[in-house]
Amino acid sequence: MGEEELEEENQQPNSQIESTENSESPKLQDYQWPKIRFDIPPYRTYHFHKQFRTGPNPNNFLKGVKWSPDGSCFLASSEDNTLRLFSLPDYGSNDQTAAYSSVSEEDSYAAQLVVSEGESVYDFCWYPYMSSSDPVTCVFATSTRDHPIHLWDATSGLLRCTYRAYDAVDEITAAISVSFNPAGTKLFAGYNKSVRVFDVHRPGRDFAQYSTLQGNKEGQTGIISAIAFCPTHTGMLATGSYSQTTAIYREDNMELLYVLHGQGGGVTHVQFSKDGNYLYTGARKDPYIMCWDIRKAVEVIYKFYRSSESTNQRIAFDIDCAGQHLSTGGQDGLVHIYDLQTGQWVSGFQAAADTVNGFSFHPFLPMAVSSSGHRRFQNLEDDDDEDLQLRGDENCASVWSFSYDVTAGEQS
Repeated sequence: MGEEELEEENQQPNSQIESTENSESPKLQDYQWPKIRFDIPPYRTYHFHKQFRTGPNPNNFLKGVKWSPDGSCFLASSEDNTLRLFSLPDYGSNDQTAAYSSVSEEDSYAAQLVVSEGESVYDFCWYPYMSSSDPVTCVFATSTRDHPIHLWDATSGLLRCTYRAYDAVDEITAAISVSFNPAGTKLFAGYNKSVRVFDVHRPGRDFAQYSTLQGNKEGQTGIISAIAFCPTHTGMLATGSYSQTTAIYREDNMELLYVLHGQGGGVTHVQFSKDGNYLYTGARKDPYIMCWDIRKAVEVIYKFYRSSESTNQRIAFDIDCAGQHLSTGGQDGLVHIYDLQTGQWVSGFQAAADTVNGFSFHPFLPMAVSSSGHRRFQNLEDDDDEDLQLRGDENCASVWSFSYDVTAGEQS
């Protein structure tokens, strides 16, 4: 009887997720994507920097930021081994106009949730069907150094469960990258020359392991540092490696389809276009984001410039909700916006005074969030802490609101 009840509990979240997905599909069909006016600079709606400097490490900096799938909050990762969740005030209202013309000394508001990890956070991702109205789905996964994959409750901050991978000597090995599949049933994790796949409803040490190298030594070498799935449910996924390659696999059996070469450094971010026909890859110490047509996969269609020639940081980019534009940060603190139809630069704006390492568009509102910061090395010969006296627009996170054309969105 106990085993039957446990199976029912494991099945329960899945059934609730399916009902949530079906109930939201009519709303998404009727929704008109806002036509964002990228020719007009966005204005800063909310700003956060002070609460990232209250810990014992004054040199703390942000490492990335991601909106939740339902758009109600965003998650920020920082160097102090901490993830902070910020809810969007007045979520659901059309009036998001409280602008901050300049960076103030106080944060807009405090984080709703603070999750502390034991070691450095390598990667994190949201459950794809997360909805704040259904607490069962409010979870995110993290991978940290020398630790298993953790699944955290985004409502209470408690640890739901862990997914543990072991090496040849039966020691826990940490995942460098993590991502849920589009159905939300599997958790894919990248390791050295291998990908491990966990069943979301079966936490523990049960997993399927797939080598990224074939028997004839062809395939993808190095650490699998980024994972992305095709959003159109075609059953394909892309993995980036520190060996400067990107590979395309089938999701069901991890069959290698092809390997893309051309990045000048280790790949740190991969993302599919909204229609699933193109793949965008970015690498460390490489100033170009490359656009590949995965139907041909033989040449680069476009190259998008960003200032990342001399950093090993993972600088993330994102595609807007309409799938028409790509935005990326860089070491110069600028956010560049490119038209995905023409490959041309559209506009840019100064988001911070240091490296903008994370940029994430809201899932459906004309908003975005950015994170900035990089590691600073203090001069040991100086007794003062001048190098650590940071300004409000350094090591910070900001929420941006874009102007948009309502009539154009209704006509489309």
